[in-house]
Amino acid sequence: MSLQKLLITSTAILTIALTNGAALAQPDFETIADEAKRLDQLQSLVVHQNGEQLFANAFRGPALDTPVNIKSVSKTIVALLTGIAIDRGIIEGPDQRVLPLLGKPAFGDDRDNLTIEHLLTMQTGLTSTSGRNYGAWVNSNNWVDYALNQPLVDSVGGRFIYSTGGWHILGAALTKASGHSLHRLAQDWLGNPFDIVIPPWTTDPQGRYMGGNQMAMSPLGLARIGDMVLNDGTINGQEVVSQNWIETSWEPRGLSPFSNDLYGYGWFLTEYAGQKAAYARGYGGQMLVVVPELQLSIVITSDPTLPARSDGHFGNLEQLLEGIVETIESS
Repeated sequence: MSLQKLLITSTAILTIALTNGAALAQPDFETIADEAKRLDQLQSLVVHQNGEQLFANAFRGPALDTPVNIKSVSKTIVALLTGIAIDRGIIEGPDQRVLPLLGKPAFGDDRDNLTIEHLLTMQTGLTSTSGRNYGAWVNSNNWVDYALNQPLVDSVGGRFIYSTGGWHILGAALTKASGHSLHRLAQDWLGNPFDIVIPPWTTDPQGRYMGGNQMAMSPLGLARIGDMVLNDGTINGQEVVSQNWIETSWEPRGLSPFSNDLYGYGWFLTEYAGQKAAYARGYGGQMLVVVPELQLSIVITSDPTLPARSDGHFGNLEQLLEGIVETIESS
C-alpha cells in the first residue's frame, strides 16, 4: 500500500491512500473535514484504515499527540485490561466472583453472585453511581464500598444500568489480583507496546486509580489501540490481548436505554452506513470507533466539559461517522 502525505496545517494531516488499487479522493475528506470543523465541541478527528493514517486533524484544543481526558472511553480500556488479565491468568475468567476476589464479606443477598462479567456489562443490579449520583459517590470516603453498598434495583445479571462505580470496583479487582495499580497495568500492558504515555489520573481516598473515567490518552495513541483491536489483538506481531477476548467483547449482552445500542464487554454495538461497528463513548463526545469489515479505526475527541446528548453533539457525531464510513465505502 502506498501512502502520499499532504500537510494541511501544523496540526492537520490529510493523506491520499490507495486501498486495493482504488484512490481515496481528497475532496471526500475535505467535505468530512468541513463538517467536523463546524462542530464547535469537536476538537480532533483521526481516521485509520488497515493501520494506516488516512486523516488526522486537531481542529481546536490540544495537539494530536497530547494526552487528553477520554472520560468514559476509559471503561473500554479497563475492559481490554481485564481481557489481558484473564489471558495472563491473573483473573480466572468472566465468571469469577467479585467479593472473594476483593476480600469482601458476603452480603447475604444477590450481590454475592456478582461476577467480573456483570461489571463488564453493567448488569450489577446496583443503583447507579453516575449522573445525579456521581457527586455523592466521589465525595464518599471509600468508592468501592460505597458502590457495593448501593441498593439493588434489579437482579444481578438483569438490565443494563449505566454506572461508573461498577467499573471502579472492576479496577480495584484488577489491582487486588495483580498487585499493581490500574495506572501501572494500563501503562505496562497498553501504553508500552504502543509507545504511548498514559499519565496518572484521579485516585480514590485509598489511592486506587479510578476505573472507568478520567484516563488521558492522545488521539493518535487511542487510534493505535483501535488498530490493535482490529488486528486480532496484535501490534507489530506481538499479541497484546487475545483475539478470543475481542470477539467475546463484541457479543451483545445488554441494551443501553439511552442510545438503544447493544452492549458487550465495555463496547457499544451499532451500525454506521450499514456496517457493523463497535464504539467506546465518553462524556462530552469522546469516541473510539472500530468498523471491522472496513478495518477502520476512528477517534473523536471533544470538549470534555460539555454534555453530548443524542439530540445534540453526540447525534452530530453519529452523522459524521455515517459520512466517514460512506466516504470509505465509495472510495
